[in-house]
Amino acid sequence: CSAIDACETSNGGCSAKAECRRTTPGNRVCVCDAGYTGDGIVCIEINPCLENNGGCDRNAECTQTGPNQAVCNCLKGYSGDGKRCTYINLCSQNNGGCSEFAVCNDTELTERTCTCKNNYTGDGFKCRGNIFQELLRDPNTSRFYFYLEALSIRDIAGPGPFTLFVPRTDVLNSDPQVKNWIARGVMAQVLRYHMVGCASLMYNDLTTINNVTSLHGDPIHISYSQNSLVLNNKAEVILRDAVGTNGVIHVINQILVP
Repeated sequence: CSAIDACETSNGGCSAKAECRRTTPGNRVCVCDAGYTGDGIVCIEINPCLENNGGCDRNAECTQTGPNQAVCNCLKGYSGDGKRCTYINLCSQNNGGCSEFAVCNDTELTERTCTCKNNYTGDGFKCRGNIFQELLRDPNTSRFYFYLEALSIRDIAGPGPFTLFVPRTDVLNSDPQVKNWIARGVMAQVLRYHMVGCASLMYNDLTTINNVTSLHGDPIHISYSQNSLVLNNKAEVILRDAVGTNGVIHVINQILVP
């Protein structure tokens, strides 16, 4: 007589994912393979993600890749190896995309807010100071700023409000009259003729009025037609509504002469 091998046929009735082990003649036990669980007759793949998030960080996603195998990936807004994930502060680089004159506040909800600092105005992504400061920051108006500084004219650094009509830098650089005005000592008067006090007049406001009085004391005539705003029948507003904390700047393509 020979012993009956209970595992000889059909894996002894064990699961295809189990090992059939002979015990005594005619008997066997079924043991599930590694990565599987069950009684050996039925073996089910173990999903490690179902318990304790598969050992992943609570801010990570556990993804099953095979029997009792998984990978951990940090969720959006977090960095790490998945076993340990650290929150990425959205304000930690480049001020979170906010203006350099803004405070970036991370809400820790994969969001951040940008708020302009005191003495600045804007949406947080673009913040402006007073119009005197803003002149220097824009190459279109920086030459006007340098003339104000050279002549110690600081009227528009006050609380305002002011409206400023600024000849573009290339116009101030190329107009031959400028040197003559400086030599005659009247450049300060010319510059003040481009400033209006006690009002922050936006472009749309200017289209509805005919005259404004400059800080120099002389009036500036305003005309509007065919979507064009012209001062003294000569200088056209080409860039408009640069709003600062104490007024607004409009760039013009000619110098106004009192």
